[in-house]
Amino acid sequence: MITTKIAIKEPASKVWQALTDKNQMKEWYFDIPDFELRVGSSFNFYEPGDDRQFHHRCIIKEIVPERKFSHTWTHPSHSKGESLVTWLLKEENGTTEVTLQHKGIENLADGGPDFAPENFRVGWKELMASLKNHVQGK
Repeated sequence: MITTKIAIKEPASKVWQALTDKNQMKEWYFDIPDFELRVGSSFNFYEPGDDRQFHHRCIIKEIVPERKFSHTWTHPSHSKGESLVTWLLKEENGTTEVTLQHKGIENLADGGPDFAPENFRVGWKELMASLKNHVQGK
C-alpha cells in the first residue's frame, strides 16, 4: 500500500471542495466530466494531454463529508485488476492533514511496467503537492 500525507493550512471544508468538485478537480487533478459525488457512481478519465493512453475507471465506495472519500481505481484497457484509493482529512487548528492511501496496486501488475508501485508513488506525491498548491492558492 502507498500512503502519503500532507498538511494544508486551510480548513477541511476547503480541501473537501477541491477533492470533490469536478470544476476544482480539473485545476489540480484530472478533468473528469462524468464525476458525480454519490456512492456507487462511476467516473472515467484519462491522463492530461493528447495521448489518452491510460483510461481510468473508478467507482465511489464511501463518502464521509469533509473526512473520507474512497473509490476504486482501475485501468480497464490495460489491467484486469482493481485497487482502492482513500482520501482522509483531519482538521486541527485550521490546518488539514490529508492522507492518501492506495491499496491493492499489486492487482494492477498485469498491466505491465507502467503500473509499477514506484510510478504510483511518484504520481501521488506530485498530485498531493498540486492539491496543496491549489487549495492554498499558490
